[in-house]
Amino acid sequence: MNTQQQLRTAMHTLSSAFAPHDCRILAARNGSFSFTIVNHAGIAQHSQRLYPGQYGDESLQQVIRRARQTLRA
Repeated sequence: MNTQQQLRTAMHTLSSAFAPHDCRILAARNGSFSFTIVNHAGIAQHSQRLYPGQYGDESLQQVIRRARQTLRA
């Protein structure tokens, strides 16, 4: 899978991983992007930038786990 396909897959995975929160993908460029998790009131709860090395299944799952821990705290 090339980087562009990995990027799209990562964005889709993140968008669906944080329901009922909204995951907004921002500033996608040069192979990296930012995502922000927003609650039902529109308040940002977590924001992070991802780089190509973080798109793999294992790395992406670690990012999701850490973000979920942040949301629970």
